Amino acid sequence: MRITKIAAAKRFELEFDSIATDKSISHRGAMFALLANAPCEIKGFLEGEDTLHTLEIAKNLGLVVEKKGDMFYLTPPKGGLQEPKQVLDCGNAGTGMRLYAGLLSGVKGHFVLSGDEYLNVRPMGRVIEPLIAIGADIRGREQNKYAPLSIQGARLKSFNYQSKIASAQVKSAMILAGLHTEGKCRFYEPLLSRNHTENMLKGMGVKIQGREIQSGTNGTGGYEVEFEGSCKKLESFKLEVPADPSSAFFFAVAACVLESKVLLKNVLLNKTRIEAFKILESMGAKVSYNVRSSLYEEIGDIEVQGGRLQAVQVDKNIAWLIDELPALGVCFALAKGRSEVRNAKELRVKESDRILATITNLRAMGIECEEFEDGFSVNGGELKRARVSSFGDHRIAMSFAIAQLVCGGEIEDSACIDVSFPNFLELLGRITDVENI
Repeated sequence: MRITKIAAAKRFELEFDSIATDKSISHRGAMFALLANAPCEIKGFLEGEDTLHTLEIAKNLGLVVEKKGDMFYLTPPKGGLQEPKQVLDCGNAGTGMRLYAGLLSGVKGHFVLSGDEYLNVRPMGRVIEPLIAIGADIRGREQNKYAPLSIQGARLKSFNYQSKIASAQVKSAMILAGLHTEGKCRFYEPLLSRNHTENMLKGMGVKIQGREIQSGTNGTGGYEVEFEGSCKKLESFKLEVPADPSSAFFFAVAACVLESKVLLKNVLLNKTRIEAFKILESMGAKVSYNVRSSLYEEIGDIEVQGGRLQAVQVDKNIAWLIDELPALGVCFALAKGRSEVRNAKELRVKESDRILATITNLRAMGIECEEFEDGFSVNGGELKRARVSSFGDHRIAMSFAIAQLVCGGEIEDSACIDVSFPNFLELLGRITDVENI
């Protein structure tokens, strides 16, 4: 088990231009190339464990991959997706497993998706249930709750599906399944979740539109995606993957807790991905955005100037900042007053139970916290040196590596960081001394 030792740091002023590229877009780039009518190009594909598992699965399905420098050239299989001879290993990637479940549901053949010890106990029923409702033949462990998943490609029906949760993974799985149908499909969710799937597929020629609606079936409004199934090959793409805002956010938090200044270069600025930066602004940080390009997505620079932080209530747009809430918890620990997160039950079913993991580690570092079923509260105080656990979750590990910039400490089982941000510790080393022991 790798343990990472973090030394206490001083104020800094730095620019970061090599933050890990976006994991969500990298996952989708590898998968969507399978559906293209010609070779695709991706510059800056994230070479983390999660995304490399997704790419390897695509290769097992017939994608030909050639790498030259930071360019990936992806040639789709000529005769359609191939039936693999082996189990498709998703590693720790929930995005990979859930999206592939949708993509493969309408493809002729038999496919088995499995993962590591953590992924195979994460809930898959939220994807399996709606897919079965439109004709998919999927079976999972413990009455379709968990992986491994066995999928027999089936004839799927067009649909009008209303989801009770805002989840980009559920939405994307249904959209990818819907591409194998003929006719109009609609998907409703109570709040717009990450819309990279819609944006990329639109760029590949899919007639897909998303719109906010004033009143859904639950009377609270929501977001609806409408598209045409076609069963046809999609247009190829050339894509440059920007820096991941969820990864960049760790260094924004570092600037806040050390009252420092950071410039984060070439970051994805999709509004569903920068909500956590908006929370920092409400807590007293100065944040500015400079849009530099816009093709599939807006991309630009984010500058963060830390200052004295004030407590905040977080209970809206949770789907837009679900990955950043543990790192925000670190800011709460140093803010004046009591901060609270609500409506975030989704945190319970991520790579770890992130509510439990966050408050357990904050308490170990001397901070007073309270746990709720759908969130947590944190009383601002003084962080104290401690050894904490990653809980096998890369975002918990990185969040508390940032916390330990204040007081020093150790992270147990830190190798999980490599899943999504392979050069995180290298960049952290520009702020303080970092040692793996």
